[in-house]
Amino acid sequence: MRRAASALGLSVEIRPRPEAANLPDAARLLGLKPSDIVKTLVVKRSDDTYLFVLVPGDRSIAWPKLRAVVGVNKLQLPDPERALEATGYERGTIVPLGSTTAWPVYADESISGRRVAMGAGAHGYSLFVSADELIAALHATVADVTQPLT
Repeated sequence: MRRAASALGLSVEIRPRPEAANLPDAARLLGLKPSDIVKTLVVKRSDDTYLFVLVPGDRSIAWPKLRAVVGVNKLQLPDPERALEATGYERGTIVPLGSTTAWPVYADESISGRRVAMGAGAHGYSLFVSADELIAALHATVADVTQPLT
């Protein structure tokens, strides 16, 4: 992950993070709001290719919006084994940097203009990065693809 960030000219900070029971707990431990933690979700297309979706911690994927932006009729979250196979990362550590395949990245527009924390590729660590720099480095598509948690 560090090598991939460096190759992209991306400045990242990696900090140890105590074990957290859930995302709100992780935000509290890091002194952040849940919206400042960005989940990297790997999503499977019907043709067995994948994409990454960057979702603020206080939101979830809005499937109709994401399907419209991607231009497909069907998307789904893969099981943990397929996610690991597609990315090289375990769930809870997935990051779009250094994945085994450079899948396309879709970022929810609400993360723009902020410094965010996200998975760092290994349990017990958080990566801090400028969302705008990450979006630019990954040539991410920025769109409204989420909804408030229900």
